[in-house]
Amino acid sequence: MIAAEDMAACRAMIRTGSLSFHAASRLLPARVRDPALALYAFCRVADDDVDEVQDKVHAVLRLRERLDLIYAGRPEPRPSDRAFATVVRDFDMPRALPDALLEGLAWDAMGRRYASLADLHAYSARVASSVGVMMCVLMRVRDPDALARAADLGLAMQLTNIARDVGEDARAGRLFLPLDWLEEAGIDADAFLADPRPSAALAGVVRRLLAVADDLYRRAEAGVSSLPSDCRLGIAAARHIYAAIGSQVARAGFDSVTRRARTSRGQKLALMGRAAGSAVLSHLMPQPAQLHARPVPEVAFLVEAAGQRSARPQRSETLLQILAQLEARDRRGAAG
Repeated sequence: MIAAEDMAACRAMIRTGSLSFHAASRLLPARVRDPALALYAFCRVADDDVDEVQDKVHAVLRLRERLDLIYAGRPEPRPSDRAFATVVRDFDMPRALPDALLEGLAWDAMGRRYASLADLHAYSARVASSVGVMMCVLMRVRDPDALARAADLGLAMQLTNIARDVGEDARAGRLFLPLDWLEEAGIDADAFLADPRPSAALAGVVRRLLAVADDLYRRAEAGVSSLPSDCRLGIAAARHIYAAIGSQVARAGFDSVTRRARTSRGQKLALMGRAAGSAVLSHLMPQPAQLHARPVPEVAFLVEAAGQRSARPQRSETLLQILAQLEARDRRGAAG
């Protein structure tokens, strides 16, 4: 069981750092809600530790060390690390899942851009679908179809975030939109980063990305019926709240350069009501055919990893190569 003081610290982190998840988490049963808050707190701290410092390479390498200690049962004295170590132990969390998140953060540290939607899916699988699949593990769900739909939800949420944050990311020198889409729209990526401005062409790219997200939200909704009955409302709420962010971007004419879409408290409450209807229908209707859709290729490795009941460290060759590159870059920086 997670220590009370660590749990309180995790709740505080999510309450101030992730309003949408905090709202949806209140609808989960305590047996899932508390470990989920611990999971999100660790992910939030990990993301902030990399995102908010200049030396991102060193931050990723430090995160690797922290994960090693967590899986060794000797977490650093941080509430988020101690709480996540308890989650790893109690739920037999496969190491490949947080390692996927680490790989995505390493890609951030390397300043990667994404040539195609498939490449963007690969990134989103690591930084978002990995968390969705870990949520399934917390619900004691390891059915491949349910895991694939959870991965769809993670992809959809991340694509929504990217569509919402185009301007904010550009001003920080980051670009996540598929480069081939930008080229097709006649947008020079480097010129846009140098002077981020809204345009009809850019709005078209954002619209296109949100259309992909909407398709993924529909696929993800099919998985709600495969979750424990007392978990369905919380996950349905998360789906509707995040999808509504995309709707707000659309209402702003797909301008996410000069505006940042938000959902109000009243909108969240209304969306929770809509989610309640979806959750009730999931009890009454037969399982939808989309539940059994094949996973998006870029998330298949997460579905396979989550189905393995083993938390022992198993790093992928790709992650080891990326970490080696980062370590070499870190050494060069120190020598300079």
